[in-house]
Amino acid sequence: MRRLCFHAIVLSGSLLLSTVLPTLPAHAAAAPTLASRMSAVQTAKTINYYPSNAGWTSMWTGFDPVRIDADLTRAAALGATNVRAIVFPQTFGYPTPTAAYAQKLSQFVGIADAHGLTVKLTLFDWWNGYTDVANSITWAQALLAPYAADPRVIAVEVKNEFQPGDAAAVTWVRQVIPAIRSTAPAMPLTLSVDGGTGAPGMASIKAQLATTPLDYYDFHFYGASERSLAEIRRAQAAVAPDLIVIGETGASTHSGSDGEQAAYLARVFRAAGVAGVASVAPWTLNDFSPGAIPANSAVSTMPAQYKYGLYRTDATPKLSASVTGTAWTTGATPNTVLNLGFEAATGNSPWRNYQPAAGTAVITTESARTGAASARFSATTRSGSNLPSLLTSPITPVQAGHQWHAEAYARGVSATGITEIALSWFDINGTWISQNTSNRLPTGNSTWTKLAVDAVAPAAATSVQLHLKCGDNTGSVYFDDVAIS
Repeated sequence: MRRLCFHAIVLSGSLLLSTVLPTLPAHAAAAPTLASRMSAVQTAKTINYYPSNAGWTSMWTGFDPVRIDADLTRAAALGATNVRAIVFPQTFGYPTPTAAYAQKLSQFVGIADAHGLTVKLTLFDWWNGYTDVANSITWAQALLAPYAADPRVIAVEVKNEFQPGDAAAVTWVRQVIPAIRSTAPAMPLTLSVDGGTGAPGMASIKAQLATTPLDYYDFHFYGASERSLAEIRRAQAAVAPDLIVIGETGASTHSGSDGEQAAYLARVFRAAGVAGVASVAPWTLNDFSPGAIPANSAVSTMPAQYKYGLYRTDATPKLSASVTGTAWTTGATPNTVLNLGFEAATGNSPWRNYQPAAGTAVITTESARTGAASARFSATTRSGSNLPSLLTSPITPVQAGHQWHAEAYARGVSATGITEIALSWFDINGTWISQNTSNRLPTGNSTWTKLAVDAVAPAAATSVQLHLKCGDNTGSVYFDDVAIS
């Protein structure tokens, strides 16, 4: 195969970009094909990555190979096989990448490869110069030429979170795609859409790029995890029969708990498996420390953006790291993440209080059916027709017509009012459809009593919530040993 390189591009200090062409390791001698790279894309266990102290452009301006090596060591140990690297035209040098930044990218690819990780490259982030087509092509071709036949790089995302409603962007990308293909014909190309644009945006991209088609589509999912199967299938239908991957997904622990983040990712991994999507990429490996996100980015002013990591800034893992590692290495997403016995450490539970002004559940060791802990309601009221409850959603995705069973054990101490469990069904827009309720706990003092409900998911249902309800109760009720399937 013809060797692709930069010719006659002279940089400051009389350095040639050809002097920073990556040196391929011995095991990478075989040139990849489009088919082999697409196979790798389809199954890639991808982690989105920036160092915890240097997000976005700061990763490159303050390039720290020692920290990157340590981070990718953790990612590989977790089960990742691929890492996404995002590059920025103005930082790297535009329209001609500088030798210094080309070398940083080459070093990053080498560090990833040393840990058994391939790389996906995202181009043109923080950039909207859509009228400058010629220089855009010059920059993209120069940056990618060294990796055209490099199996360590498996795909290129031309633009992060592309906006299909921007006519100038569409005109631009129609010209950039074939130019990149002329330089790297065996490189799969994609575009991603943001969480708000979703499946309709993907369909619009496909329609507008009919003459310059992509190789696959990158879906960024940040919607309700309970509805992730329906949303993934909607995205698949929008671009069928083309392949989709989930290039970003996750939840912040800024306002939610570690347990909620872990359950979120577990639901997405489980739903993706049901939908036949084998590549799910959590956003992101690390939390960000104060000042790590460049101040010129609006993201830097959003506290939630600092807490999406699988690891904290001190490199200690959150529960979501275990969920991700298990999903990557075994394909399993155990229900244990739901904390159905209330034994999890503080912060590692996805249970949430509903109608807390009318009463909240607390975790206590006063009384447990099994284990050491249970959930207790005391002195509850109600809000109109709504009873206060403790709620969660299952890891298994909802499919219309499927049978569901839920149960929990409850015990009353001078209990009054209503104590029951319920399955509440919702459609793809999050609109409540109906609920099914269990038998009720007798009032007064009672031993541990099973409350159970069986139901068939309604035709329009895409998600379900399990509620442990206790209202109008002047006494106390304990819940333990919940199950849902």
